[in-house]
Amino acid sequence: MIKSSGLTTVELCAGGGGQALGYEQSGIHHQVLVEIDKHAVQTLRLNRPGWNVIHGDLRAFDGRPYKGADILSGGLPCPPFSVAGKQLGDQDERNLFPEMIRLVDEIGPRAVMIENVRGILDAVFEDYRLFVGSELEKLGYRPAWRLMNASDFGVPQLRPRVVFVAVRKEYTERFQWPEPGQTPPPTVGETLFDLISANGWRGAKAWKKAANEIAPTVVGGSHKHGGPDLGPTRARRAWEQLGVDGRSIANEAPAVDHTGLPRLTVRMVARIQGFPDDWEFAGGKTAAYRQVGNAFPPPFARAIAGKLRECLSVSRLVRVAG
Repeated sequence: MIKSSGLTTVELCAGGGGQALGYEQSGIHHQVLVEIDKHAVQTLRLNRPGWNVIHGDLRAFDGRPYKGADILSGGLPCPPFSVAGKQLGDQDERNLFPEMIRLVDEIGPRAVMIENVRGILDAVFEDYRLFVGSELEKLGYRPAWRLMNASDFGVPQLRPRVVFVAVRKEYTERFQWPEPGQTPPPTVGETLFDLISANGWRGAKAWKKAANEIAPTVVGGSHKHGGPDLGPTRARRAWEQLGVDGRSIANEAPAVDHTGLPRLTVRMVARIQGFPDDWEFAGGKTAAYRQVGNAFPPPFARAIAGKLRECLSVSRLVRVAG
């Protein structure tokens, strides 16, 4: 475990814990985590009984008791900005950027970090991005949006995400975005071989050799329709090229005499997302898979949280010394 930095965060829309794990691994302590999905709340409490997890709607969350936390972090709902949806943006009832702005005002953190889908950088949302940025500038922050990929930080998956970071203006020059790692991420075959062969499947070695690229983007699925699968038709075709049947999620690894393409289990997909194997997911298969698929990969979150730690820790030393 990394030594505590002494920094604290308030996490919004914590989901199944991907971003929270990244912050924990960076030595940043959670004052509170807010999540509306009951299964995700159970997951957070199951794995970290000591965390202060609030089950409820972010719109009803009062940030004032947490005034002075160093960081406001989270992953706000993606459907308002996703190309897979109607892209209603600020007209979508699920848009929680106004709540984020309200909480920045109430808590007064030294930095803000929010992740979202690539679609939020589309031209149609330029005015809204400017609005979000200008509101935080009024509160004393310098905002920036950046498109990044999880595969640059060791995650065996092509997962582009937009990261929004806003640091108080007096700390702006001290924040540096993380640089991509020099070592390429492992392939799907390398990542999953021990799990896919757990039941002695005879075809496991050949499968590992063929699954010689990183995974396409894992899709979490909607709460309104559909069960657990690896995404729409195009995504399933990409998985098929890697020797994976993406039409559904399996309960266990393939049997010894399995023929045809294997299906992945929730645990396998969780590993592709960068979760440690001892992280448990509450709920049935569908609920568990959605938590995994919608997560911000922990290694990705850790890379950004680490840079915030460097920025704010140095800033704190400078402030104390002054």
